[in-house]
Amino acid sequence: MDWIFVAFIVFSTIAILGSLMVVLQKTPVSSAFSLVLVFFSFSGLYALLGAHFIAALQILVYTGAIMVLFVFVIMLLGQDQPTSDLKDSSLLFKGITLLGAIGLLNVLLQAALSSKDIVGKGVYTEEKINEMGGNLKSISEVLFKDYVFHFELVSFLILGAIVATVALAKRKNSLSGGVS
Repeated sequence: MDWIFVAFIVFSTIAILGSLMVVLQKTPVSSAFSLVLVFFSFSGLYALLGAHFIAALQILVYTGAIMVLFVFVIMLLGQDQPTSDLKDSSLLFKGITLLGAIGLLNVLLQAALSSKDIVGKGVYTEEKINEMGGNLKSISEVLFKDYVFHFELVSFLILGAIVATVALAKRKNSLSGGVS
């Protein structure tokens, strides 16, 4: 067996188990920390694909900045209490959830088995990326030339989410008689 295949199996298993932990944890903070584990495993998968810059960005941006923001917002809103458990739900809800999960798994398996090449070939082949000057240069040119509007739109959405979160936390705090 090739070491890359073994590393892929390890990282993908960690990602799948971490994703299950995100969904099955009782508190939002525990789910957020499980998501950190998933982000680290994604970083390992990106490194295996040769996208070292994306792997580093995955750790710095998602694992570092975004998850700190998630945990901050969860704790700021006081939502770090246990949520309802699956055992508290009705049998009908459990059945519908199970059927939906089986249906989704069936669709994913059919798509994977019917596809000859799961990873599509785009215009950015390895040769073209090397010709452009590497991963960093090709990503930055595409991001800041072709998708600059989308990039700025995402930054405004994140800024709006932060402002709305602080406004909701202040409102909740002032309604409960706390110091604002």
